[in-house]
Amino acid sequence: AASRLSASAAKCGGRSMGSRAREVLNTEPIPAGHTIDSVKPPKYWGHPGEVEADPDAFAPGKPVTSAHAIDLTSDPPRVSARDSVAVGPTGSVEHGRYGELGADIAAGIPLEYLALLRPAAEAAAAVRAATSGGTGTVLVYGATQPSGIAAVQLAASAGNAVVAVVGGEHSGNNEMLDVVKGLTSEPGTAVPEEYALVKGAFRDLVGKTANGDDPKAWADHDADTFLADFKTNLLDYVAAYPDTLPAAVSKDKLLFAGKEKDRKDFRANMDAYLSQFPPGEAPIDPEQLNAYFPKEQYASWKAKFGQQTTAVISGDDTPDFVPARLVRNQMASPDPLGESILKAAEVPYEFDVLRPNYGTGLATVKGGPVSGAVIVVTPALAAAAQAVEKAGKSIRSKAEALQFLPESQKNAYAAARSVIQCAEAAGGTVTVVGGDLPGFKATEAADADVKEAISAMEIAEDGSSRLNFFLQVYRAGDYPVYADYAVHRATEDLAGPRIVVVTK
Repeated sequence: AASRLSASAAKCGGRSMGSRAREVLNTEPIPAGHTIDSVKPPKYWGHPGEVEADPDAFAPGKPVTSAHAIDLTSDPPRVSARDSVAVGPTGSVEHGRYGELGADIAAGIPLEYLALLRPAAEAAAAVRAATSGGTGTVLVYGATQPSGIAAVQLAASAGNAVVAVVGGEHSGNNEMLDVVKGLTSEPGTAVPEEYALVKGAFRDLVGKTANGDDPKAWADHDADTFLADFKTNLLDYVAAYPDTLPAAVSKDKLLFAGKEKDRKDFRANMDAYLSQFPPGEAPIDPEQLNAYFPKEQYASWKAKFGQQTTAVISGDDTPDFVPARLVRNQMASPDPLGESILKAAEVPYEFDVLRPNYGTGLATVKGGPVSGAVIVVTPALAAAAQAVEKAGKSIRSKAEALQFLPESQKNAYAAARSVIQCAEAAGGTVTVVGGDLPGFKATEAADADVKEAISAMEIAEDGSSRLNFFLQVYRAGDYPVYADYAVHRATEDLAGPRIVVVTK
């Protein structure tokens, strides 16, 4: 028996240790010249055969050697030959209007930007004329046009506060309006054309941008009025949620709308359910409220409300906040008034019952005097200005001419006049780009303006530049029909805020 047990234990022990037969190494010597380099890979590994092309695969595009803007002034509109730029075989960059630009230009500026060099240079000339080398507040009408968006950026980068007006063709695009607003620097801003139609509101906006919007001058602070409003609201609250209700909820919650068999248990169930909510409050005598709850106690009550609100937002455990009960307790035993109540708050724009606290501790940013305005002649503005000019010199004839114009042209004329009047009232210079207006001649770019535009387009090492455009590029080098399609997209109604550029 002992031998059988020992044999069984040996077998179990062998299986549990996972033993296996010992491998015997091959001690046969390796033949001479038999190395890893002597084993050659298959022929197809070193020289794979030709792979059949996939007809559905994307073919790589041709290299871009030129970029063209769309000439909207020609009849019919076409891809511009003058507002274009091309890269020669030696790498030199040549502009259709300004000639040779230099071989190093293409390395730091997108070719599509250089196709818009003319409007950029005109914007540089207009900003130079409007600012006269100084800094101040610059007004720009047509801020989403190529010259307009360039003027906004060049003026802002030079330290000016810019009030930009987006024309009616793009004023409904809220996203683009926010983009233009972001291109300005504080206290500059951007508004739609419809805002400039209200001349008083636009004049106030320009004045606050130039002179600063001091919060202390916003409105008179009247603590007695605040206290009277609070007491009125408190008495209305107590009347709406009396202590006869099981909780501060609407009386409609206690209306029975179930089956008749459940009526006898309805009120008991509702009382138990509503017990988790803050209770109502007994009526408060208005005379006692006026006598024993001054504005200092209201400031203390509001501080408690602020602590409760902060705790709720932070997710802390908070007791029931019963506003009328707190007021009643403060009427019976007024809260002590420490520095936290009597001292001015340090949080800007926090509502302070006892004193005005608008912008406390914040500096008022001022753009400076209005130095000038840049007016971009949009198609709607050009048509309206021409109609008014032909109507005659009397105000009645001009008004009659405007009356029969489309709404878009009337709005463009009125908004542009609003911008011009603000600039002229401040003694600023009005410059026009993109065409002529009656009484104003279009600004012409000088060589210095072209150099300034090129300098602003250059992309720095961090990827930023002083001048950027929002483009829609059509690669006509790969698909020639895209050139005609780009002209169609640029001339359709409500073409959108992006500037159409064709590359070849």
